[in-house]
Amino acid sequence: METLNAFYDWLATYPLAQTAVGVILLLIVAGIANHLTRRILVRVVTTVMKATENQWDDAILARGVVHRIANIAPVLVIYFGVGLVPGLPPAIDALVRNVAAAYIVLTVALALSGLLSAINDVYQTRPDARSKPIKGYLQLLKIAIFVISAILIIAVLVERSPLLLLSGLGAMAAVLMLVFKDTILSLVASVQVQSNDMLRVGDWIEMPSFGADGDVIDIALHTVKVQNWDKTITTIPTWALTANSFKNWRGMSESGGRRIKRALNLDKTSIRFLDEDDITRLKRFSLLGEYLDGKRRELAEWNRNLAETGREPVNTRRLTNAGTFRAYVFAYLRNNPNIHRDMTLLVRQLAPTTTGLPLEIYCFTSTTDWNAYEGIQGDIFDHLIAILPEFDLRLFQAPAGNDLHGALVKAACETGSGRASEVVLSAEPPARE
Repeated sequence: METLNAFYDWLATYPLAQTAVGVILLLIVAGIANHLTRRILVRVVTTVMKATENQWDDAILARGVVHRIANIAPVLVIYFGVGLVPGLPPAIDALVRNVAAAYIVLTVALALSGLLSAINDVYQTRPDARSKPIKGYLQLLKIAIFVISAILIIAVLVERSPLLLLSGLGAMAAVLMLVFKDTILSLVASVQVQSNDMLRVGDWIEMPSFGADGDVIDIALHTVKVQNWDKTITTIPTWALTANSFKNWRGMSESGGRRIKRALNLDKTSIRFLDEDDITRLKRFSLLGEYLDGKRRELAEWNRNLAETGREPVNTRRLTNAGTFRAYVFAYLRNNPNIHRDMTLLVRQLAPTTTGLPLEIYCFTSTTDWNAYEGIQGDIFDHLIAILPEFDLRLFQAPAGNDLHGALVKAACETGSGRASEVVLSAEPPARE
């Protein structure tokens, strides 16, 4: 003690040395506090939290909340100990205190931000997290925390009351509205999207105005991320979802069926009435037996009521190959196990066009898987196109080079010329209507 008193009396004769020793001691104590906090307290807390099976503490550790709070300990030592340093000018003492207080406020804000992120991480493990995401609301809370923290930091540094700073924000309201315009629009849009259940993570959406066509992978306050089918990422402003239209395929996925809506263009010149031989031949199809028997009875009853005029075939009702094919397609789809039986099933004719008579198939598959859907659709139309000749029907197809060549060869052969190739080469292509 005598040695320490003698050393203290010696330092009293050198004010600068006394101040330097005080600062060094303060930094040593702050370092010890930081070591005790990080090496002992944080390790113990981390070990205890990892030993539990609760998801909350794991998420808090992953977001670094505990480590950020531990940073406050050495700063608190400096904040309360700087006043004990002898000979320190009041201006420097006030500056150090203010900076330390501002750092504590910033550290608490970062810790709260990490805590909110941990809450979102735990919430994402819930089954209903996809349908009711909270990330946008948590981001709004983060913005509020950092705005309040910024006000408190400025108030501490300039040594003014935060209320005084807040009173001056009224004059800056117009500027703030301009700066935070996107945030305000996104907040309103997020509320509308969530309250109306317009969008969920995992939904397949199409938004051509933004080049988006794929699955939603993230819904945030300001942006919605969509992973397109080519694996590119499209970022859409949240407010744009309420300001523009987009297509959500969730209804299709939840219904259990995916629509097929495609037409076969029949060559109109191949449509004709069926005679008895045709009907007998078509009765080989098990799917047409009931239809043909029913139609023959219906038409026979109708034609008997025509009396004398019924003797002329032009006045009678007769079966056509197009109508019979339409009935076959309907029966084929009805008996196809890959077609959903409880959803709309139509086989209808559309208005004739210059490309033929469209025979549209409107039905739903029993699966929504894209790969299986394309396979089912392909199998159906492969079969229908292949079986068309059984009904003496043809598909409309624009003439190709082989078609014109075959027509010219046929014309040359009909002329009786033995030099068909010369006729083909010299002949002009027939005019198209």
